[in-house]
Amino acid sequence: MKWRNQILALFCLVVFAAFGVFYFQHWVVQKPFGIILFVGEGLSPGRLAATRVYAAGADNPLTLDSMPHLALLINYSNDFATPDQAAAATALATGVKVNNRLIAVDADGRPLPNLIELAREAGRATGLITNTNITDSTSAAFYAHTTEENDKSGLARQIVDGAGIDLILGGGANDFLPKSKGGHREDERDLLLEIRRKGVDLVRTKAELEAIPGWRRPKLFGAFSPGELAYADQIAARSEQPSLSDMVRRAIELLQFNRAGYLLVVDAGLMRKAAEKNNAEHTLAETLELDRAVAVARRYAGGKSVIFVCGDVAIGGLNLNGYPFRRDRGVALLGFNSAGDPWFSWASGPNGGKSYGAAKLAASHHSPAPADSPTTEPPQEPGAFYAPSALNTVDDVVVFGAGPGAEALHGSLENTAVFKMIQDNL
Repeated sequence: MKWRNQILALFCLVVFAAFGVFYFQHWVVQKPFGIILFVGEGLSPGRLAATRVYAAGADNPLTLDSMPHLALLINYSNDFATPDQAAAATALATGVKVNNRLIAVDADGRPLPNLIELAREAGRATGLITNTNITDSTSAAFYAHTTEENDKSGLARQIVDGAGIDLILGGGANDFLPKSKGGHREDERDLLLEIRRKGVDLVRTKAELEAIPGWRRPKLFGAFSPGELAYADQIAARSEQPSLSDMVRRAIELLQFNRAGYLLVVDAGLMRKAAEKNNAEHTLAETLELDRAVAVARRYAGGKSVIFVCGDVAIGGLNLNGYPFRRDRGVALLGFNSAGDPWFSWASGPNGGKSYGAAKLAASHHSPAPADSPTTEPPQEPGAFYAPSALNTVDDVVVFGAGPGAEALHGSLENTAVFKMIQDNL
């Protein structure tokens, strides 16, 4: 009789345990282990088709095309129909629409909590990657609070004095160095030396990044260039610098050892730098580099992680015109087509033919060309009107998602919705 009761009790225990596992798997909300947010600067829906064609021909999909969830993001700022980089990034980082030029503060200058701060409070390891300057506005929205977006020295100081991010990788070393050491700082603080003294591993090359051991929670700061990193196709400079994909891979390898998971923010900023210069080749090559980095993230992060890839604000109005053949790609699309028409054109920027407003006033101060000077060739990528730097445009941007927690992406959403989705998964 006794053994029957024991068998019955064991059977009940097994059934109860099985029911508990089934309940946990199907009814208890499980948060993703890794959360990765890519910010593609200038990633609008119109950029995607041109990038496909440039990469491998019109019928070859990007990694982004394989992500199961997507939405359009409505991205005005608090005071303008078009946000600047600071306001657009702040909406993603804090869930609040602020005035242009403000970084993670409200109109009264009060700091707004950002995703990295919230992730750290939740026990997650945190990382920030950029292929431009670490002190650029988009990256700064995830660690700084300021009304002065151009105060690069102050933004660098905020990183050292209290950002508390486990892993930071990017360019812009000169913002951390005093003028006496070739940097930009007037306060003579050597912030890279201060970072090292705090027990943080400082790396300056791709080889040093690869040498960091992956068996402990990282305290790592990588400054791979005095300014922004080289473009993906600048091979000589890239021999010493990690690519965006390299940095994403190493960040995931290092951050995943935290038992409570991690949040990684990746700013693909060279896309914007190229677009501002009316350089379609670099713009599309850097968009393709973002796509490669997303592929690496999906491979290394695993199925228990969620990945978001979103634009911040459309830039320059790039268009691929005419009738390229279905399998035309790469250099075949640069310059002029067989009829002598430009393949690529811009709405505004340095290649513009006419000046208006402040740009016209600035142009009038330049001396006219001598009468006997040779005729200037038209730009291979003309713009509708001249601006020293291509202007942001009033367009929706796009967000893609994959993994647990990305199901909420559908239709048209405010750009602040990305913050809410990530916050709910911390």
